[in-house]
Amino acid sequence: MNIVPTNVNYTYSLLRKNTHDLLETFPFLNVQIIGNSVMRKNIYAFKLGNGPNKVFYFGSIHANEWITSVILMKFIEDYANAYVNNSSLYNQNIRDLFKSASIFIVPMVNPDCVDLVTGSLPTNSFAYNRAVEISSSFPDIPFPSGWKANINGESFINFHFLVFKK
Repeated sequence: MNIVPTNVNYTYSLLRKNTHDLLETFPFLNVQIIGNSVMRKNIYAFKLGNGPNKVFYFGSIHANEWITSVILMKFIEDYANAYVNNSSLYNQNIRDLFKSASIFIVPMVNPDCVDLVTGSLPTNSFAYNRAVEISSSFPDIPFPSGWKANINGESFINFHFLVFKK
């Protein structure tokens, strides 16, 4: 199975498609929307397993960290494949891991800025123009390739408490 591509710039649109395809292929996956970005893009959180040990992974907190989203999404796919096939991943039996640990993954915390640096944010949009405006205060940071700040210059997401239901 190869749902998550690892050879392209990862965007919010691709994250949404991969999330849909993973859920369709592996209906046991638990995915929740835990918030929205400034541009009203969903912030997705996955929960793998139901054990008492809890681990959290977050990706793409800064725009130039978009590669972490690919890595986390590919891990979710590999984990789900190993679960279905009752096999191991990184020398860990996934069914045993499923029972002993709850792994929470937010693959793309900052989708607006990921789309900015990967070229998926329309250059005529308000958000792009706002980012250009903010970047003028930081002339030493190349725009958009080096850009790390959030789109509106303040708080970039509105998180809900991470509550998963069985």
